[in-house]
Amino acid sequence: MSEITRVPLQPVAKGSVGKIWLGVIAAVLLGSGVAYATRYQGIEIETVKAGTGASPTKADVALINYVGRLASGKEFDRGQNAVLPLETVIPGFSEGLSKMQKGGKYVLEIPSEKAYGAEEKRNPQTGEVVIPANSDLVFEIELLDFRSAAEIQQQRMMLEQMQRMQGGAGGAEGGAPGGVPMPEGAPQP
Repeated sequence: MSEITRVPLQPVAKGSVGKIWLGVIAAVLLGSGVAYATRYQGIEIETVKAGTGASPTKADVALINYVGRLASGKEFDRGQNAVLPLETVIPGFSEGLSKMQKGGKYVLEIPSEKAYGAEEKRNPQTGEVVIPANSDLVFEIELLDFRSAAEIQQQRMMLEQMQRMQGGAGGAEGGAPGGVPMPEGAPQP
C-alpha cells in the first residue's frame, strides 16, 4: 500500500472557479484558432483574430477600421483608417481598445452605462435618433496601429519645422532644402 501525502488546500474564492475555467477555455481556443470572448468590468471582447505586441493606453491615439451597431444589429456608424484618441471616446470603447493588440480583429460589446447611458445621439443633419437612450453597442474593430499622443505631437512639430525650413530657404521644388525629398505624405510647397 502506498502512502498518500495530504496537502491542505486553500479555499477557492467565490467566483474564482469560473475564472479558472474561463482561462482554461481561452487557452484551448487560442491554440485552436477559434474566436473567444473575455469580459472586462462590463464590456465583452470577442477576439476574432489575435493581434500581437503591446496594447494602447488611454494616452494613445489608435488607427482603426470599425463598424458600430446597436444590439439589434442596426448599423449606426462606420470608419476606415479612423484616428481616435482613446481619451476622447466613450469609456467602454477606450477600455476595450486598451485590451486589444495591433493587427487584431475584435468584436466589442459595450453596455449602455459604459456608452452613452440615458443620453440619445442624433444625426446632426437630419435630427434622426441614431443611438436611442440606454442602448448597448457592438463594434467590430480592426486595430491597425497606435501611437502615443506625445509621439504624434513630436512628429507634427518635426513636420512643421521642415515646412518652415522649406519656406524660408527657397529649397528645390518638391523637396526639402538641398534637394532632399520630403517624407511620403508630407505637404509639398
